[in-house]
Amino acid sequence: MKIPEFQKNRFGLFIHFGAYAVNGKSEWLKSHEKMTDEAYQVYIDAFSPEENCMQEWARLAKLAGMKYAVLTTKHHDGFCLFNSKLTDYSTQKTLNRDLVREFVEAFRAEGIKIGFYYSLIDWHHFDFPHYGDLQHPMRTDPKAFEEEPQRDLNRYLDDMHGQIRELLTNYGKIDIMWYDFSYNNPVETGLPNMKGETWRATQLVAMMHDLQTDLIYNNRIGSNGGMLVADPELYAGDFTSPEQLVPPKGMMNEKGELVPWEAAITMNHTWGYTNNPFAYKSSKTLIHALVDAVSKNGNLLLNVGPDARGHFPELAAERLVAIGKWMDQNAASIYDCQAAPVDKPEWGRYTYKPATASQGAKLYAHIYERGVGPLPLAGLEGKLKSATLLSDGTRLNMDRPWNVSKFPNDAFLELPWFDSLPDDSDTVIEFELLDGVNLAE
Repeated sequence: MKIPEFQKNRFGLFIHFGAYAVNGKSEWLKSHEKMTDEAYQVYIDAFSPEENCMQEWARLAKLAGMKYAVLTTKHHDGFCLFNSKLTDYSTQKTLNRDLVREFVEAFRAEGIKIGFYYSLIDWHHFDFPHYGDLQHPMRTDPKAFEEEPQRDLNRYLDDMHGQIRELLTNYGKIDIMWYDFSYNNPVETGLPNMKGETWRATQLVAMMHDLQTDLIYNNRIGSNGGMLVADPELYAGDFTSPEQLVPPKGMMNEKGELVPWEAAITMNHTWGYTNNPFAYKSSKTLIHALVDAVSKNGNLLLNVGPDARGHFPELAAERLVAIGKWMDQNAASIYDCQAAPVDKPEWGRYTYKPATASQGAKLYAHIYERGVGPLPLAGLEGKLKSATLLSDGTRLNMDRPWNVSKFPNDAFLELPWFDSLPDDSDTVIEFELLDGVNLAE
């Protein structure tokens, strides 16, 4: 998948799945509680997802209108969901199952593009820095301090590159590599900053492109600036990945140029599974996040953390179904769409589908608030040909109301609903433009 297709698809599923699901709290538990490998082993031993659970994931993703999916093949705990010849710390060893292969087969069967998350960090590998590292569970452990001279980061990097090679060789065409993450260590530790060429980044990018010519990858191999600086590094990534927010105005580099981006957002407050049912965003909020991202030239990667048995939490599944119901009627305002060349309206958002050889440009009004009187469309008088309720094809009256003469540059749409909207989450109106109209001018 090249970047133009990525930007047309707009909506993806993020899946954080691993032994940390057993604790029901956080994928960061091992670091937060400074757990030893021995203490963490209870979660490894208890992790046993049900057969065929990923077929249900793929079905729900398809239902929600998601075009691609990204699975955590290895999170920071170092436990691999795939069959690796470079470690026994994997589901292949504990379960005799390659969960990554199961994921690939299930999602490909639904026509969904494949992405792999891979943690550059590894809290299990002996040769990854322990004592003094900013994140490692054993960062203050006296035994780790004694063992630190025995570690060889190059041995870890050989294994890391080798595992990425396995992922890009053994599972057919892969569309996305989603890396996580790079950081600076405290200067006083004498440890390297874990970013860029510490990861042998140039070599890594060359290997990826050699193995998968259409692969795209995110910005987290290098520095925080990544793609946003005027002169980005070779390994800056193909898209940038803001986390837990939709940027106020999209993402631009220091030259003022738009860059591809994808907002990674959780449904609740954690990436991995939590058994806390009170922290979920509503379906309405999640639909608004998707629309907001597209209205600023971005994608939304919406996360679900399956439980230890491999099931999507009921509240997560309900939200995917609700989003899918909305997408069934309004997907035309998301796929192939981008920021509109008009100002953001006070009542909602605009998305825009540029003209093609076979179809004229379309402007989509995403109405969140009904307001009073006709809907104001600032600066659009004399530019709109027709207005249609996207959900059912109803044509709406485009006649200019009698009471708007003092606003000659603004168009107005008479809404037939006086105190409500057909869709409380987001009512979408599709506008055709008059022949010859270019909103960008």
